[in-house]
Amino acid sequence: MPARRQLPPIQMLQAFEVTARHLSVTRAAEELSLTQSAVSRQIAGLEALLDLRLFQRQRQRLALTPAGAAYAPVVRVTLGRLHAATEELLAHRGAGGTLNLAVSPTFGTRWLMPRMPRFAARHRQVVVNIRNFTTRLTPLDFAAEEVDAAIWLSTGLGEDPGVIRHRLVPEERLPVCAPALAATLREPADLARCTLLQLSMRPRAWTEWLEAMGVHGVDGRRGPQHQHMPLLAEAAAAGLGVALLPRFMLEAELAQGRLVAPFGQGFTGADHYVLGYPEGNEAKPALRAFRDWLLGEGG
Repeated sequence: MPARRQLPPIQMLQAFEVTARHLSVTRAAEELSLTQSAVSRQIAGLEALLDLRLFQRQRQRLALTPAGAAYAPVVRVTLGRLHAATEELLAHRGAGGTLNLAVSPTFGTRWLMPRMPRFAARHRQVVVNIRNFTTRLTPLDFAAEEVDAAIWLSTGLGEDPGVIRHRLVPEERLPVCAPALAATLREPADLARCTLLQLSMRPRAWTEWLEAMGVHGVDGRRGPQHQHMPLLAEAAAAGLGVALLPRFMLEAELAQGRLVAPFGQGFTGADHYVLGYPEGNEAKPALRAFRDWLLGEGG
């Protein structure tokens, strides 16, 4: 087996990070409450351990070498996370804790938030910080985004290596429109004379629904595009056309009568919302508590 390389002691990394930030041994010594010689010894020890020069003198001024410049931000982030994790551990004494969660805005607003009071009542020691999960073509970098887990719409196009996924709820798409327009519609084929409001991120949504309903002769690609679901819902409520939207986000509008489902027929395809997180995060108490509760809600 190859020999395990020794990790630098944290005192060496702290001395390096503060000196790299200030580019001054004197100011680093003041921040760390050490002598200048003590800081210099820590840096010299780190350079000897790594067998790399991290600093150099340029015209009597301290500067980072290319190796030091590459190493400094990594050390800074790592020390910051270690400090935050230690503070959280001490604050919660190993129980509860904080969960940083990324959620797609519409799902978070319309499905998750109405249910969160039940989680808060059962897990008072857990703090859930919500961040926006934007639609992307590449997998989420949990470390770079500084989130523990995320909820997003999975299209079933491949899996992310090292990421655990839990299926929550399928996305049932339902045609909706203003009551006055709904009164003129008797069957899905009547959509041929309607404006079909499009969600730009799902260009095939109408085509798939029409095919599932056995409707022919209606071009599911025509109609104005909207980027966000709430805007699409408002356009439909204003009588601008018929929108195809997830049922979970329409509960309030349907109950108030602002929107009507003229055919009452939704379409559930392969798309579904998932909770995902890196394998290494599974041991976090806050994530386990949230996952177990969320799977019960989704079921």
